[in-house]
Amino acid sequence: MFEAGLLKDKTFVITGGGSGLGAAMAKRFAGLGARAVVLGRRKEKLDQTVAAIEAAGGKASAHSCDVRDFAAVQEVAARVGPVDGLVNNAAGNFLAAAEDLSANAFKAVVDIVLNGTFHCTSAFGRGMIDAGKGGTIVNIVTTYAWTGSAFVVPSACAKAGVLAMTRSLAVEWAAYRIRVNAIAPGPVPTEGAFSRLMPDPSLEEMARNRVPLKRFGTPQEIADAAVYLMSDGAAYVTGDCLTVDGGEWLRNGGEFSYATDYDRENLKQMLRAMRGKEK
Repeated sequence: MFEAGLLKDKTFVITGGGSGLGAAMAKRFAGLGARAVVLGRRKEKLDQTVAAIEAAGGKASAHSCDVRDFAAVQEVAARVGPVDGLVNNAAGNFLAAAEDLSANAFKAVVDIVLNGTFHCTSAFGRGMIDAGKGGTIVNIVTTYAWTGSAFVVPSACAKAGVLAMTRSLAVEWAAYRIRVNAIAPGPVPTEGAFSRLMPDPSLEEMARNRVPLKRFGTPQEIADAAVYLMSDGAAYVTGDCLTVDGGEWLRNGGEFSYATDYDRENLKQMLRAMRGKEK
């Protein structure tokens, strides 16, 4: 679908680029000629992404950075210099009953998803504005950003904020020729996030059956969607959210709302057990 060299001479920053969708997007961008700059907290994971890109003949670099720390993000942005695009992919999520959430648990997700997206958008966006060449920003959200969903209240609130930020900046920064869009992936098996949200095979089967296409998405499919939005082929697309979920949200609404059918105490015990496995 995409010709070789489509993204030649572009420099794209990808947060959460050490694994999962972030790594898949970085590799896809680099394979089409871009220089991928991956950000994340775990340097060893970032280095693995860079090594894979370079082994395939691409260009990449890695910077250890916690997106929750605005000063750290600004420092990295200054070191990287002007870029052509940014993908805000770093995220955090877990399943929990809202009445059991602590303020710290809520804050932990919002700090990464909403504040982290703002920190990176502000730091790298200012660089795009100063360079005067325009640019492209893609935010990874979720389909329950507009429906809400039970048992993922912090993520739903944060992703809804990111979607509002996307639409707001698409209008405000159009004057600088900066396009701002979002992608809402459906269930895609990835390291980390998928294992936390669907640790049991029976839950995976249930989730698959909730998708009209009766399968999960692939990291490659999300990466290809990002390529389109980051490329000049989408030059007239801004303020939109591209849903790549096999029709799941149209059929089901809130992602985890089905769990309201379960006995609440049994459900809460299961959720606590799932979180215990992560420690």
